[in-house]
Amino acid sequence: IFEISKISLIIVSKDFALPSIIEAYFLLDWSIFSVFVKISEKPIIELSGVLISWLIFAKNVDFTLSEFWAFKSASFKDKFASICKSDEKVVYLTFDDGPTSKVTPKILDVLEKENVKATFFVVGKHVKEHPEIVKRAYEEGHFIANHGYSHNNSLLYKSEESFRNEILNTDEEISKAIGVSNYCSHVFRFPNGFASPDYKYKKKNIVNILAEINYVYVDWNCLNKDSEHKYSNYQLLNNLKKSAKGKGTLVVLMHDTGDVNKTYDILQDSIEYLKSQGYIFKNFYELFTEAL
Repeated sequence: IFEISKISLIIVSKDFALPSIIEAYFLLDWSIFSVFVKISEKPIIELSGVLISWLIFAKNVDFTLSEFWAFKSASFKDKFASICKSDEKVVYLTFDDGPTSKVTPKILDVLEKENVKATFFVVGKHVKEHPEIVKRAYEEGHFIANHGYSHNNSLLYKSEESFRNEILNTDEEISKAIGVSNYCSHVFRFPNGFASPDYKYKKKNIVNILAEINYVYVDWNCLNKDSEHKYSNYQLLNNLKKSAKGKGTLVVLMHDTGDVNKTYDILQDSIEYLKSQGYIFKNFYELFTEAL
């Protein structure tokens, strides 16, 4: 998000991977504007006198970030709410609870080898411990989403203020790690998932806080159970196959902690299996594009 003259713009394009965009400059005088997108320090596109279809401008009217979000929030919310209901064979790989120095880099190595972009739901305190890993993930095109600061439910649900701070403090650590001011992923995953019976009543009462801070939440509909029990690699892959059976779009839950299983050891086989079943891989950047 780039703030120019009180106008909040989110750059999305199906032609460019968002994380590859190094700089974007806006020259705007309400009637003619140019957008210079620089990738690897080389301008590759210039749009002049063109009104981007999904942005609405009115002369002498300022749009704040909150107003822009109000304009598009319903679209974002609907998109994420319906993600698991689609028949389209798309996979969104998601990794929770990191980053960790022992596992996350190995996950990133496999993803790079397979040319797959994923989404990482990071824990704020771990981002503070390993900012260089988050920076690498971000620069390699992965979506950095919010999983709360402590991953401690008693702290997360202590109060509305505590819930809000868990998210905002994580955003702050991500901002420092990737060098992007006021970073906000707009996507949160509840520890253990919103659908989990744990703290069910408190989650239902506190979920409106997300809308207040311009967030939506997302769970998953496919998993390999890598955080539940110790499994062999064969069992982990089989768990994934069973969980994916008969489904269209998959939001796959995995973990980059290594507490129970070494997910990176089975990741390449998992990706190859899903590809063999006709799935294509996306991350949440593309959901934002589609919502807009």
